[in-house]
Amino acid sequence: MQYFLCLAEEKSVTRAARQLNIVQPALSMQITKLEAELGQKLFDRSVQGMTLTSAGETLLRLTAPIVRDAEHAQQEMAQLGGRISGRVSVGLITSVAQSIMARSSATVASRYPEITLSACEGYTETLVDWVNTGQLDFALINVPRRRTSLAAHHVMDEEMVLACRKEGPIKPPARLRFDRIADFDLVLPSKRHGLRLILDEHAAAVGIDLRPRLELDTLPALCDVLATTDFATVLPTIALRQSLSAGTIRAHRFGEQKIVRSIAWVHHPRRAVSVAARAVLDIISHDLAEAAASVRTLVGSPSSGSRQQLRRRTTF
Repeated sequence: MQYFLCLAEEKSVTRAARQLNIVQPALSMQITKLEAELGQKLFDRSVQGMTLTSAGETLLRLTAPIVRDAEHAQQEMAQLGGRISGRVSVGLITSVAQSIMARSSATVASRYPEITLSACEGYTETLVDWVNTGQLDFALINVPRRRTSLAAHHVMDEEMVLACRKEGPIKPPARLRFDRIADFDLVLPSKRHGLRLILDEHAAAVGIDLRPRLELDTLPALCDVLATTDFATVLPTIALRQSLSAGTIRAHRFGEQKIVRSIAWVHHPRRAVSVAARAVLDIISHDLAEAAASVRTLVGSPSSGSRQQLRRRTTF
């Protein structure tokens, strides 16, 4: 089952065998044996790699929680001897992953050499599904607007701000209001993105319709667009951290109608959170709090008496 789960995750016999520290023929033989025992084809094999069949998807949903629970039991027993070890799979929304995951991963590797960390980024709804199916031990997500069966724990609240090119023509008013945001040429994440869902909800609450001229879900690319055009955006502060630190963009708080997004970590309520997973979570939470605090000083308030820059046609 561990071999099956690893191959389902890696989608490549070569990568999965390397991850499992076995030779490729041994992995292929075990998968073939498993398919024979179950009487089901679990993978479609092609030049693009290994993809799960519908039967494979079902087996993944059924076995992932069992294997994770067995791994957690091993980790708990090892911890009795003073060791913190085991495999931890964590998912993070993009704005968090791109802000702190490199630093957090290095800290985990240094502080807990017996922990094997697997980290991925994705949309909130995708990460919730992966926690439900047992593919992830826990995930850091935007607090979902719809009810979920997962156990959720608040991590932090973060202000969302207006951002634009550092030396650009946009001059926000002294009392920046979200209901005037449509006056700007906007670049925003698409409606697939959790941050866009938050913005659309606030827009509906104040009676406006967001119609960005450009939609980008890759946040670093979105920040590059800000730095080289006269577009504006509304994003959480940590998503703008690198560009603000580099001095290529500037950000302004809303004087009224503030937008706050909440981040939580979620796990399956019927599965124990291992000691190793909690150790990883502590590091990520600490680094996230530090990142949010450091970028807060880089965000300014609109200058008093300035006049709002209305819609400007932008050339690429």
